[in-house]
Formats: sequence, structure tokens, C-alpha cells
Amino acid sequence: MTEETTTLTGQAPPTVRNWPALDVPGTDFDPVLDLLMSEGPLARITLPHGEGWAWLATRYQDVRQITDDPRFGRAELTRRQTTRTTRHFGPRPGSLAFTDQPDHDRLREAVADAFTTDAAKRLRPRAQELLDELVDDVVGQGPPADLVERVLEPFPVAVVGEVMGVGAADRPRVRSWTREIAAGDAEAAERARGELCGWISETVRARAGSDGDDVYAMLGRAVARGEVGEEEAVGLAGPLQTGGEAVTHNCGQMLYLLLTRRDLLRRMREAPEERGRVVDELLRYVPHRSSVGPARIALEDVEVAGHRIRAGEPVYVSYLAANRDPSVFPDPLRIDPDREPNAHLAFGNGTHHCTGAALARMQAELLVDTLLDRLPGLRLAVPAEDVPWRTRTTLRGPRSLPCTW
Repeated sequence: MTEETTTLTGQAPPTVRNWPALDVPGTDFDPVLDLLMSEGPLARITLPHGEGWAWLATRYQDVRQITDDPRFGRAELTRRQTTRTTRHFGPRPGSLAFTDQPDHDRLREAVADAFTTDAAKRLRPRAQELLDELVDDVVGQGPPADLVERVLEPFPVAVVGEVMGVGAADRPRVRSWTREIAAGDAEAAERARGELCGWISETVRARAGSDGDDVYAMLGRAVARGEVGEEEAVGLAGPLQTGGEAVTHNCGQMLYLLLTRRDLLRRMREAPEERGRVVDELLRYVPHRSSVGPARIALEDVEVAGHRIRAGEPVYVSYLAANRDPSVFPDPLRIDPDREPNAHLAFGNGTHHCTGAALARMQAELLVDTLLDRLPGLRLAVPAEDVPWRTRTTLRGPRSLPCTW
């Protein structure tokens, strides 16, 4: 990678901007990302860790171009250093996030049937039962209640447990490991990740002869048939097992916005048939993560937005920025449930589109419906500015959500 990069018109490339790891308050948008968006469709950035600089795409069409183009790959990240947001970086073999074709489709195919839209529909009644049990307990004990601790955290963990095939006896320790991994303490997270991966390996071996439709049974059979290696199965299952954390924090932000914007809450209560549209718009609007996800590496020279990205150069895309591109989403800073069309990229795009998107959307809909219907007077129990937020972590969201009704 060289500083001599130029645009296709011969102009100098964008200045390299430092993007520090900020703890942005509440649901505010990252001010550095806002600046980068204003400076042009492509920026050059350095992140807190790793080496060198990388391109950053912020415009909707450019983000889609890059994520749809097989000339940008992820597997190369496992073999080299790039500027990045995390200090520790060691993806496991089998991790879909760091796999290119044809291996990506081979691995994803092993578990695809568990994450289809039809699978989410079949699971919905059982998910509702799990959620009702949690809300029954909240109603029974009465207000106030921290909805993160009592509902938003345990519900996705329970749903993922159903999908993955985690037995009742194992669920407490699996939940403990996932909490440690998401908590932000690097040493504790690495220890928990190792213990979780050891448990996954044992579980996959034990399910080799199972005819179940859970993920661990699917992986057990795939390993037994030689379609997936055991190490790959562990690397594939780990992120799926911890994926409920994203639902927790996304839905925490959604509820916070509903409880601090009376017009939105009124609409949800008065027109329940429109709740799906509101949830979809909140998915577009919510800043679900800090900074950016993993980079891609250009496998050959590619033209994007008037710039030649040379082979070997790392490229980041920001789905958060793409979801606020005014050329696609007019008045993007306004939460508009009537937005049509609303082709947001909250679940990503292309090969690395979120595996659990249908499952996550189903859970968000159930959470919103059930909490608003069962707790008709739901409101914050503290001033909005006193709600504590997660810090020094990838996923953004309220650390707790004290509510009354």
C-alpha cells in the first residue's frame, strides 16, 4: 500500500483521518463518522490498532458496490495486519465473517436451514412462550424493573439456545460465557471464548448421529460427512451462539427511542398494525455499533467513486453512514415510519449479510409488541439523561433500562 495513490482524474487522494474509539452518548451519531461522510464518498482512515491506513466508503451505492463485489475479500485479513478497531484479533477457521467464496457458501450451507424466514416463522410461537415467561415475572414482581436485565438480555439468549440446540442444563453456563465475551474486558472475554469453544467442540462431536434440526445437530452431521472440519464448525458456531447480544442492544436502543419520543410511542399504541414499519425505520436509524466492522482487502485494482483502490489495500464500509445517505433516505436524521421504500442496510449486504437477520427481526417485533401490550403505561423510571450506556465496546446500547408502568 502506498501514499502515492491518486484519483482517476489525477487529483490527490483524501487526507488520512484518525478515527479514535469514541464512547458516543446515547443514540447520538458518531461525530467523526459524520465528518467523514461530509468530506466525500470515500475517505482514508486510521483506527486505534493495527497498521497503516484504509479506505472508508460511506455512500449507499458505494457500500453496496463493494459488498457485492467478489474482488473485495475478507480471508486475507487472517494473514496480515490492517488498521482496525480492536487490539486483539484472531479469527478462527470457519468464521463466516472472514471467509471468501467458495468456502463461505460451503460453511453457510451447513446451517442455512436454521436461519431462513420460514424457520423464524416456525420458531415464533416458541419464542413468544419464552418471552411471555419473562414478562410474566416482570408483571408479577411489579415496577420498577430493569428491562435489559429482566427481558432484553435473557430473551435473545434463550431464543438462540433453541436455534442452536443448547440443552437446559447447559444454558446457564453458555449464557455466562456470552455475557463475558460481550462485556468488554479483553482478558475475561478471551477466557470465556476459549471455554465456550471447547464446549462447542464437545457438543458438535456428540451430535454427529443426531437427526435434530438444531444448529449443533446440523454441524455434527456435516462434520461426520466430511463437509465441514471440526475446527471450522467451532469457528462457525461461536459467533452464532453469541449473536443474541446484538438483539439485546439494538432493541435496547429502540425502546429508549420509543420511550423518549412521545409521537413514536403514541403511534405504536394507536396503530399497532403499523408497528412493523416503525421497527424497520428504527433499524435504519439506530447506531447499532461503534466505528466499523471488519475490513475487506482489494484482490485486484478496482474503481470506486472515482478512486482507484489498488490490489492489497484495505477497505471499510459503514452501514451506519449508508443508512443516512440523503440521496437514498431523504431527511435521514428524522425517524420517519412512513419512509417508502426503506431498503436499509442494518443487516449488511452481499455475501456477509447477517446470517440471523430473519431471526433478529422476529425477536425485535415480538419484544416491541409484547412489552407495549403487556405494560400499557410503560415509561422510563429515571430521566432520559440518567440511563447508563455501554462504553468501550463494539455494540452500542443501554447498559440498563430502568422502567415503570
